[in-house]
Amino acid sequence: MALKSDFLWGGAVAAHQVEGAWNEDGKGDSIADHLTSGSVNQGRCITPIISRDNVYPNHFGINLYHSYKNDIKLFADLGLKCFRTSIAWTRIYPNGDDDVPNESGLDFYDNLFDELNKNGIEPIVTLSHFEMPYGLVKKYGGWKNRKLIDFFVKFAQTVFKRYKHKVKYWMTFNEINNQSDFQSKLALYSNSGIMGCSLKDSEKIMYQAAHYELVASARTVITGHEINPNFKIGCMLAMAPIYPSTPNPKDIFKAERANQARYWFGDIQCLGIYPEWLKIYQKQSNWNLDITQSDLDILKKGTVDYIGLSYYMSMTVEADNHEDPYYTFYEEKNKIKNKYLKESEWGWQIDPIGLRFSLNWLNDRYHKPLFIVENGLGARDTVSNKNEIHDQYRINYLKAHILEMEKAIIYDGIDIVGYTPWGIIDLISAGTGEMSKRYGLIYVDQNDKGYGTGKRLLKDSYYWYQALIKNNGIKLEE
Repeated sequence: MALKSDFLWGGAVAAHQVEGAWNEDGKGDSIADHLTSGSVNQGRCITPIISRDNVYPNHFGINLYHSYKNDIKLFADLGLKCFRTSIAWTRIYPNGDDDVPNESGLDFYDNLFDELNKNGIEPIVTLSHFEMPYGLVKKYGGWKNRKLIDFFVKFAQTVFKRYKHKVKYWMTFNEINNQSDFQSKLALYSNSGIMGCSLKDSEKIMYQAAHYELVASARTVITGHEINPNFKIGCMLAMAPIYPSTPNPKDIFKAERANQARYWFGDIQCLGIYPEWLKIYQKQSNWNLDITQSDLDILKKGTVDYIGLSYYMSMTVEADNHEDPYYTFYEEKNKIKNKYLKESEWGWQIDPIGLRFSLNWLNDRYHKPLFIVENGLGARDTVSNKNEIHDQYRINYLKAHILEMEKAIIYDGIDIVGYTPWGIIDLISAGTGEMSKRYGLIYVDQNDKGYGTGKRLLKDSYYWYQALIKNNGIKLEE
């Protein structure tokens, strides 16, 4: 009883969180480039104009744009079999609606993928990872405009053709379902480039923008398979299973509806259909969304090959005293603390068994191969006077989650392609913009304002993961 020999042990990042060089070699500004720094207690601000008075952490990342060869050498020494990153849309089409692609941007990813492949590391590539062109926000209002479908598909076709022999695994939209928390301005902005809508209108706008993204995803799957039938093209869901707070049937149904509201995106990308409850809900809301029969036909044809997922935590909900007939889910309002779980400094409840639960839930619902493309612990690290980082807390977190993943494979029979812990190297936090919220197994000497030597140091977790990969996992206890 062991993992398959071709299991993809790897690591994950996103372009906007590591590359830096935000305005070099013809790159346009992305939505991430307009986000200021924040903290656990202060959210990031979206500034329409980039101001010298603010710190924009994604402008500098960790300078991987210039240091990728040295970093990939560290990944190779670690034993990685795959590396997940994204293609910055604005390196290819700086404004999003440009007529021709930027050759310098295409060259960069040629070189990056060549370096990975040369070192025996398979690239896993996300097309849109919270970094759409800001030009599409200014000119078209983001994904609430149908025109963005064609712009995205053109971008996808360009990189599919360019890298058809260098990349096999693709994902369309990162954590597309985060915007189910439509009351979060950051979620709507990061997922869909939506700005300035009222709280009253945010739900309708989210459903319209998400529909256009889902059509774009389906068209991308169709055209990708035409370009290279061997492509594996997946969706990417932020998986956080939602539990009822008590055995009270109202709480149980609240959790059921919360899961439906958070994962209907997967219903469409994996099954090709809108769930019935959502069709009724949208009709009764009198939104008159722009959903055509042609769109629905495309959704049926463009289902994904596998499910990429992130997993960091679970959530728990309780019903209101006076629920509406739909048990409408408002994430921040309805979720509560789970007294059985500990949490990180940033309030994320740590639940390793929830990963096994999630893998079973997704497998039972969609019957697609699964790929864990994000999992990790954001924590503050301390460098000793010997330049050592003793992060046993991170090892404990990863070990507990990997053990549950292996149980899902060995005892539950679930087809899992691979595992890529998030932030294999320290990077800019997407949620807070902090560098001090560190995920990596490789330390980067840089503070929240971008100052530091940039030197890379290997943490204890690096050596632990290196041994785990060499052994192809952790031996389960008898």
